[in-house]
Formats: sequence, structure tokens, C-alpha cells
Amino acid sequence: MHVVISTRADPILQLSRLRARGELVEVRAADLRFTPEETAEYFRGVPGVDLDKVDVDALSQRTEGWIAALQLAGVSLRGRSDVAEFIARFAGDDRYILDYLLEEVLAQQPAEIRSFLLHSAILDQLSGPLCDAVLGTSAASSGMRGDNMLAVLERENLFLIPLDEKRRWYRYHLLFAEMLHARLLSEEPELMPLLHGRASLWFAEQGMPSEAIGHALAARNFDRAAHLMEMAAPQIRRDRSDALFQGWLKDLPRESVRRSPVLTVFQACNLMTAGKLDDVEPYLQEAERTIAAAPIGAESPWAEVAEFQRLPATIAIYRASMAQARGDDAGTVEYAQQALALARPGDHLTRGAASGFLGLSAWARGDISTALSTFTASVASLRAADNVIDELGGTVVLADLWRSAARPTKARQLLHSALKTAQTQGLPVARAMAELHVALSELDCESGDLDSARLHIETAAGLQEHAPLTESRYRWFVASALLAWAEGAPERALDLLEQAEPLYRRGFFPNVRPIPALRARIYISQGKLLDAGDWAHDQGVTVTDQPNFPNEFDHLTLVRLLVAQHRAQPHSGAAAQAQALLEKHLVSATESGRTGSLIEIRLLLALVHEAQGQPSKAREFVDQVIAEAPEADAYLWLLRTEGKVWTEGSGRTPMAGRREGANPPERQDPASNISVLSERERQVLRLLGGELSGPQIARELFISYNTLRSHTKHIFTKLGVTDRRAAVRLARESGLI
Repeated sequence: MHVVISTRADPILQLSRLRARGELVEVRAADLRFTPEETAEYFRGVPGVDLDKVDVDALSQRTEGWIAALQLAGVSLRGRSDVAEFIARFAGDDRYILDYLLEEVLAQQPAEIRSFLLHSAILDQLSGPLCDAVLGTSAASSGMRGDNMLAVLERENLFLIPLDEKRRWYRYHLLFAEMLHARLLSEEPELMPLLHGRASLWFAEQGMPSEAIGHALAARNFDRAAHLMEMAAPQIRRDRSDALFQGWLKDLPRESVRRSPVLTVFQACNLMTAGKLDDVEPYLQEAERTIAAAPIGAESPWAEVAEFQRLPATIAIYRASMAQARGDDAGTVEYAQQALALARPGDHLTRGAASGFLGLSAWARGDISTALSTFTASVASLRAADNVIDELGGTVVLADLWRSAARPTKARQLLHSALKTAQTQGLPVARAMAELHVALSELDCESGDLDSARLHIETAAGLQEHAPLTESRYRWFVASALLAWAEGAPERALDLLEQAEPLYRRGFFPNVRPIPALRARIYISQGKLLDAGDWAHDQGVTVTDQPNFPNEFDHLTLVRLLVAQHRAQPHSGAAAQAQALLEKHLVSATESGRTGSLIEIRLLLALVHEAQGQPSKAREFVDQVIAEAPEADAYLWLLRTEGKVWTEGSGRTPMAGRREGANPPERQDPASNISVLSERERQVLRLLGGELSGPQIARELFISYNTLRSHTKHIFTKLGVTDRRAAVRLARESGLI
């Protein structure tokens, strides 16, 4: 015999014993919730209601699959034209939902349960001790302590959802919580500040500042909220929870912010992040005036606020950032050094930030050697400060510097090492993980490993859902544009650059790769020379400019345009202008010791000479690159991605000529083909020579197993072999492993 019981509350039976014996089948609220697919199927049968997938997903999320709410929503939706707008505002105070919950649920409860439900509705999450603190002593004295009451609500199926297996934390169903909150506001609005204030005190005592601040703001106790925000500032900096802090600041009255120099400086930071650079300095000056007027020592209102102690150095850091945004190198150095002088003992965060701006300043000047040493020290200081997110983000900049030093392999090693560290931290550092994947995508794109580049871009996009990028968000679009260009989709690349440009924020990174110049390079690859010429005119880029590192990227873009113009009109004199401009930059790069710049300039000179019918001169420059560059093969991307346009008509590149002259095809043997492997393929081949399995190699390289198989196939093809053992033997014979 089977007994079927349908009930809202658990029946008074020995359910645990029946579960243990396997004699109980339970169908609970979670099992009855509609999935999005079931929701879509239900609404297909509701006359007068036509929902698309976006509408269905939104409504399913708002109702959490509660069928009664879906039925009532269907009633409200009949004949409506503003479906999306209705769903967006569909809440527990909807008249049908409100009537149902009031009549069928709330009105049926005893007074003490009804009171508990209303007064705890201010909480996003509930626990027994928290409810006791918020509801005061009356609930405890009546014998209905929070733990007991929550157990009753769960047993009665009163829209309470457990958040952990131990049943310590719960939340109300979204619509039920909204109904309760609306009812509390209607019946007892005077209790709201008291309840929120108690919640704020409890969360602060538990070391949960975010929740404490939120409830202090809801209680409109702005002085308390401001103080809690000041105390939470160091943790906010470590976690880079900028958006969260910005939201709090918006909820504070302007006067509350002005009274606190700590919050005033944070407001200045928010303005800088938003690109409102002209508004920053007044806030910094206002903070300085408040600091100067404050009592000294124990009498200061901020005597126990750690962030207040480092505030003068922080202000100097922001001024260094502002100077960098204006292109004021001397000012950047002056304020960064001032911050170092103001840094208190053990203040590794300030030292890391100040050293970082000194490194960025050196980079903007083209002094890559100084930039590397200074920024390495910056990352070390951030590590000592336990500021993991900024340490990982700083590693991305450090990798960029190694790329400028013509050491892409070193850059890749740093990024992979940092990514391993990030993966041990999980979602709290999702933002930094996304930045690392974007940087790796660019490296893979340059080396021709487009599958891996695509994987890194997609991984970064997924991570942005958990922690959207801020000042570095533009770079995801730039890297995606470079990948689209390499994949033969220039129009998509241009669209991505269009999205990237408004996201770039001055003051955080030197603009060593201007987006307009990148756009011009794509125009050149498309043969749109008039559009590229408009770029040069609009940006004021000419061959008569004095060469320096800040204008190098623009000038090397102009060289590409001049070479393309020479191809179109050989007697225009454009090639001679390109050669003269490159020779000036060659002198500048040589004097500064910029290895990466020297390689690109020499390869461009090779292409210019070949365009002028001087192949032997062109090969001299290529030979010089191969002989002197630390990783010459890593720069084949330049000839591969752009050489086709420049060499149209000759059908060959200087590098191809160099290799053909050095290794006649008829004398090649399989081992010599090692030289044509990309840097990533060489990495794969080295690992193939070890004891790791295929999946283990894929994990080591942070790529999918399918991508590894593609690499392996390409390696076998280039080496003329058919299996791993033969490939490894050739690698050993060539000295690769």
C-alpha cells in the first residue's frame, strides 16, 4: 500500500526514520519549481501572451520557478504590449501577487510568526543569531528564538530557502521578500531605521563590513556608514571592490563625504576612473584642507582609521596618475617620489603604487631597462602588501615591458606563473585572471596560435561576468580586434576598436599603442589608403616630427602607410620618406637601448628596401635581426600579418629570401624544419619530449586538449613525421631538447 500526502507543512510523522529505511519519496518546493524550459512551455499555452526567450528567462528568474507566480503573471500579461517593461518591474507588490500572498499565506499565520516575517524582511540573508539581534529581546523572551523560528518557517514551507547544508543561513523567496518588505513599509515604517540599525551593528561585530555599511545606509545613519566605509577602505583597496564603494558613496549625502578626507579622496579616485580628470584635483585639495584642520594624535576623529594615516601619500599617488594622464613626465616622477617619501614604514601598498608610476614614467620615455627594474620592484611591494589583485595586474604590465624588451618568452612565463597563482585564489581575483588571459591572447596572436588566442579571449569574457574589468576593460576589445584581424575579419576588428576607444582611461597606462593608429593599420591592410591618410592628418602625424618613444607607434604606422602608397605609386617618393623616418627612429631606439623597437624598425627597413628593389640591402637588415635579437623568430608575425600587403607584386618577403638563400629546398632535411616551428609549437614539442600525457601538457600550457592536438598535428606536418617519438627524436637531434 502507498500513502500519498499533499501538504504545505511537514506532517507529524517520523520522517527521518522513513528516509533512512528508503520508505519515503519526497517532492518538495525545489522539485516543483519550473525550469526556464518548462516556463516557456507553460506560456505557450497561455492565450494572449507571447514571450520570447529573453522574456521567459527574465520571468523565470524573477519568480524562481514558482508556478503560482507564473500563473498570476500570465493573468497580468494578457493583452499587454509592454511585456519587457512589465517583467522588469514584476515584484512582490504586484496586485495579484500581493493579494495572493496576503490572503493565502500571511493572513493565515499566527501573530508571532507574522511579526517575525515582517521584521526580518529587511534582511537579504537570515540566520538565527542575526534574527535575534534584529528583532530584539521580545522574540527571545517569548521562547521563539531565531533558530527555532527559522526551523518552523522551513517546516511550514513559508518561502524560506536554505543557503547551506547545515541550515545556518537562509533567504526568503524573492517575491515573498518583496511583499513582506512592502507590507512592513505600509504598516510600521517607523521601525525601519531601528531594524536596519540593529542589523548594521550585528554585521559589524561579525567582521562583515559590506553588510554593515549597507544597513547603516538603509537606516539613514550616514555618520555611522561613513565611519564604517573609512574602516573598510584598506580591504576595499586590496579586493579592488571599486564599484561597491562607488555605490556606497552615491548613497551618502554630499556633506557626509566632504566631512571625511578618506571618502573625499575615494570620490576623486572614482572620478578619475570615470575619465573625469578635470574634476579630480578640487577633491584632493578639499581633502588636504580637512586633514590640515583636524586635531593631531588621539584627539583626531580618524586616529584609528588606517587609511587616514596613508592619505597624504595616497593623494600624491593620484597626482602622479593625473600627471601621467596629461603627459607630464616630470610631474609623474615628482609626485611618485613624493609618495615614496611620505610612505610610512611597512606601507608596501604605497611603495608599490609609487614605484609603479616611476616604472610607467620610464616606459613612456622609452627607458625600458629602468622601467623593468622599477616595475619589478613595484610588483614585489604589492606582493608584500598582500594585494594579490594589483600584484597580478602589475604582472600584466611587467609582461608588456618584457615584450618591449624583445623577450616574449619571458613575458609568457610571467603570465603563466601569475595565472597559476590566480587560479588558487578563485573568483575573488577573477578580474586579474581576465587581464592575464587577455595578455596571453595577444602573445598567442602574435605567434600565430590563433586557436589558443581565441580560447584566452573567451575565458577572459567569461571571467568578466564575475568581476567586470574597469580601467583595463578596453584591452579586451583591443585584443579581440587583433585576433579578428589575424583571422581575416578586418571589419569586425574595426568594430571592436570602435568599442575599445571610449573605454580607454588616461592616467593608468601610458598610451604606447594608440587605438586610432591600430585602426589605421587595419585600413592599410585593406588597401583603404585614403582612410589611413585621414588618420595621419587628423592626428597630426608627419614625417617631419622629431622621433621619440611616445610617437613611435604612430610613426611606424605612418611608415606602413608610406610603403603602401609607394606600392600604389612607385615614383611618389613615399618609400624614401619612410626610410628617412625609420632611420631617425633607429638612432633614437639605439641610443635608448630599446631592443623591441630596434627589431621592428629594422624589419620595416628591410621591407622598405625590398619595395625599392634592393633585396640584398633588405636581407642585411633581416640578418642583423636574426643575429642580434634575443628571440628573432618571435617577430615573424610582423612579416606574416602585414608583409603580404607590402610585398604584393614580388611574392616574397625579405625573411623568406633570407631563409631560401640559407637553406636551399633541395638540401633540406626534416631536422632543419625545427626552425619553422612557432614559439608555441616549440613549447609543445619540448613537453612532448617529457613524461607528461596529452591532457597534462594541455593543462600545463593552459589550453584545451583539442588545441594541443591541433598544435601536434601542425608540428608533425612541418617536421615530416607521423608520431610523437619521431618528432621528439628530431627535436633532440636539433638541440631543441
